[in-house]
Amino acid sequence: MAQIKIKQIKSRINCPEVQKRTLDCLGLKKMNHTVVKEDTPSVMGMVNRVRHLVEVTNA
Repeated sequence: MAQIKIKQIKSRINCPEVQKRTLDCLGLKKMNHTVVKEDTPSVMGMVNRVRHLVEVTNA
């Protein structure tokens, strides 16, 4: 499968708890942290929920 690179570009401060938990599930713990994940529908759904906090590129 294709892989995507997810980078947190905005702070999680003042975000709803649901979005904080979504960032934790993606493996993003702090600003400018980058993770590589498989491009699956479940991961893309999580990215869509926090799209204003992350930047997505092809790995």
